[in-house]
Amino acid sequence: MANILSVEELKALVQQSPGLCVSIYMPVAKGTDIQQNPIRFKNLIREAEDRIIEYGFDKKEAAELLEPVIAEINQENFWENQSDLLAIFVGAGFFRYYSCPVDFDELVAVSDNFHVKPLMPVLAGDNLFYVLTLSQKEVRLIECKAYSAREVEVQNLPKSLEEALQYDPTAKDFQFRIATSKGGTNNAAQQPGSFHGQGSPDRDDSKQEILQYFHIIDRAVHEYLRNKKAPLVLAGVEYLFPVYREANTYPHLIEEGITGNQKLLKPEELREEALPLVEPVFMQAQTEAIELYRELTGTEKISADLQEAVSAAYFGRVDRLFVALGVQQWGNFNPETNAVHIHPEAELGDEDLLNAAAIHTILNGGTVYAVPPEQVPDQALLAAIFRY
Repeated sequence: MANILSVEELKALVQQSPGLCVSIYMPVAKGTDIQQNPIRFKNLIREAEDRIIEYGFDKKEAAELLEPVIAEINQENFWENQSDLLAIFVGAGFFRYYSCPVDFDELVAVSDNFHVKPLMPVLAGDNLFYVLTLSQKEVRLIECKAYSAREVEVQNLPKSLEEALQYDPTAKDFQFRIATSKGGTNNAAQQPGSFHGQGSPDRDDSKQEILQYFHIIDRAVHEYLRNKKAPLVLAGVEYLFPVYREANTYPHLIEEGITGNQKLLKPEELREEALPLVEPVFMQAQTEAIELYRELTGTEKISADLQEAVSAAYFGRVDRLFVALGVQQWGNFNPETNAVHIHPEAELGDEDLLNAAAIHTILNGGTVYAVPPEQVPDQALLAAIFRY
């Protein structure tokens, strides 16, 4: 079963004990093309075997190293349960794989470290956010992460307006006032009001009733999200949004919401609809880092020089690192001599120096922004902001 990708998992990969590390990235075909997957997988395994043998291992040792991978992936219906990208990591006594919703080219890398750079955009802060679906008959809180979504149980969160009015004493009193205002205690119209839209004579009362309902929801949600900074997105009929914002006390509520009837949408579908609304929030830290880099132009606190940045990352000087996705710069770094050797093509014992810089930045407590090449400052393959 695939491991769940997280920052902790990434660190486990990065901190894997030294030795031969095999990384395989494979885009997964879907639908009528699904039968291509086993063939492409075999080709990648063959390429991995060749690379391992180049390192000085014999064919039997290469086969033994890759045997857990082959056994796992040969299971029945394996390919039907995979996302867009299969990322496989195997070493001596170590095997993990992840199914990821990202687009990346096929790649086989064999070196002293796992090639984890393509996974970093998925894990930028885990991209945690929440979607709150609102209607008078149903309330759900959906927890969304890098590429997963699930409904969470929230203590004291009412499931509906009717339940809120039934169990909340203040709301019940409020309901009574609305009911009696309609013409006496024996009036059949004494039922809890509902929002009838513009022009309804009951609109003001109904709005107050819904506002009271939303205060109850807000108390439960705010308590659940206490001390979190995750964005919260509303989903529901648009006229409810301003009413909820009036009740809201959670400081990270996103201004825009997902409109329409969300009752039938699965958590994963709600996550997809909310992503464009929360991405600017997640991009803010990256944007601030780019602005800082530009402000430090002309000082020794930044560098887009590959050799300087790789060395600085190893020795813990890099605070923030921009590194290009989809490209590799093969070579090696000798910390004893502080020498960085760059090669146009991968040679025996080489690693992707961009990946190495990213790994050591993470291990030393820095932040990595893995971005398309055109987003790296100074049009370089990597760019670093130094601590000192």
